[in-house]
Amino acid sequence: MTTVIENPAELRTIAEQSHAWPFEEARKIVARLKKKPKDEVIFETGYGPSGLPHIGTFGEVARTTMVRHAFRVLTDDKIKTRLIAFSDDMDGLRKVPDNVPNKEMVAQHLGKPLTKVPDPFGTHDSFAAHNNARLRAFLDQFGFDYEFMSATACYTSGKFDHALLTTLAHFEEVMAVMLPSLREERAQTYSPFLPIDPKTGIVLQVPVVDHDAKAGTITYENDGERVTTLVTGGRCKLQWKPDWAMRWFAMGIDYEMAGKDLIDSVKLSSQICRVLGGTPPEGFNYELFLDENGQKISKSKGNGLTIEEWLHYASPESLSLFMYREPKAAKRLYFDVIPRHVDEYLQYLDAYPRQAAKERLGNPVWHIHGGKPPAPDNPVPFAMLLSLVTASNAANADTLWGFIGRYRPGVTKETNPRLAALVDYAINYYRDFVAPKKQFREPDARERAALNDLRDALSQLPSDSSPEVIQDVVYEIGRREPFLDEKKKGKDGKPGVSLDWFNMLYQVLLGQEKGPRFGSFVAAYGIGNTVSMIDGALARSA
Repeated sequence: MTTVIENPAELRTIAEQSHAWPFEEARKIVARLKKKPKDEVIFETGYGPSGLPHIGTFGEVARTTMVRHAFRVLTDDKIKTRLIAFSDDMDGLRKVPDNVPNKEMVAQHLGKPLTKVPDPFGTHDSFAAHNNARLRAFLDQFGFDYEFMSATACYTSGKFDHALLTTLAHFEEVMAVMLPSLREERAQTYSPFLPIDPKTGIVLQVPVVDHDAKAGTITYENDGERVTTLVTGGRCKLQWKPDWAMRWFAMGIDYEMAGKDLIDSVKLSSQICRVLGGTPPEGFNYELFLDENGQKISKSKGNGLTIEEWLHYASPESLSLFMYREPKAAKRLYFDVIPRHVDEYLQYLDAYPRQAAKERLGNPVWHIHGGKPPAPDNPVPFAMLLSLVTASNAANADTLWGFIGRYRPGVTKETNPRLAALVDYAINYYRDFVAPKKQFREPDARERAALNDLRDALSQLPSDSSPEVIQDVVYEIGRREPFLDEKKKGKDGKPGVSLDWFNMLYQVLLGQEKGPRFGSFVAAYGIGNTVSMIDGALARSA
């Protein structure tokens, strides 16, 4: 077993050569500091609380946390770092989200800052407070190290006053950046400053007819009246692209990633940040998450998976693996991706102790666990658990533990709490997604003959036969048309067997497309139970 690298210098040397994307991102920040040294590096993630937090929100924090940890390794943790989770909760509510109660009540407050919209769930002081609390509770559940910041608090407390006055002083230059990006109609009335109506509390989209940098004011027209107001103290907010730039400038943000749909926005905000005298942060544009229909996941629509849903069916670590992998590739974020990521996380974790240092830093579990993955201790794959639940129609964990005890003697829920959690996940997943869609395929004549022969061969085996012995029998029965694969060769030199043979077994016997290694499944489920299952399938299709 490879020993853990304790020497930070040695770890840094390996990290400097690593192709893992968090290290590639962290090296951008290291290069940034060489040009403009500073004592503290600030990472940021942004959140628009107009809808409930979804997995994409978590993904941004998880990925940024991975980059932050990689940066700490590359700098021997000698430079202070902070991660700010920023909520744009002073934005005006544009429409009523699809997935909230009391829609009629919410509709009466359209246009107001989210912190001024009553909570439709009735649990917090405002809609923003409710959604911010949901976000923080989830991030806390995962143990993220972050500081929460509210746009409303920053604007009203005066934290942004200097940056707002700087924006006002560069009003024309900011306009010069923004106007070419706008449609002609919108350009005629556009202003980077949005005043808050003191009477209605609505964020106004009105023409600004004058501005005075020395006085710190803007003058705008509203319902035929000219009004002059200070831009500080929460009396105004910025349009979101200037707002983003102002925030980078005000807080000295060094790193922030964003979705691919915001590429143009990042460019414009970066230009504005430079106008203000700041340096835009490093970062990259990640691909978007798609729902089962290939549509972009939206907080207001509530499509795709919620945070709670994933965690009802799978481990937090499997979700982190989903976020780690290929951040620049579009991925479907739906229920059918869960089982694969559960098992692949366990496979990566199992491989980690055997890997050399360089391979470890490319292993997702190193990044998921901040360089300290737990010891692997899962004796049963998730795919196996799902197949056992499917075969037995198990409605409770005790039934499943009976099979596990046969397959892995001595393993109990007390000795292996991680497996106990997987058992519960498997039952939940089977009940909600496998059982309602379970369809058994009828075997054709040749498949029926093969199933009969498999039944007879399994009947001859001792009940305590090993998975390997059972698998040999399954292979031997499969060496016939149409499953024979002459191009493949088994370890014994005999002809190979097509995957169609194993897929047929799962489709006909369990009503699912694929499954774990069939010999291992039979060993866990029991040879007698498997023979009965084959008899049932043959009788069903007779």
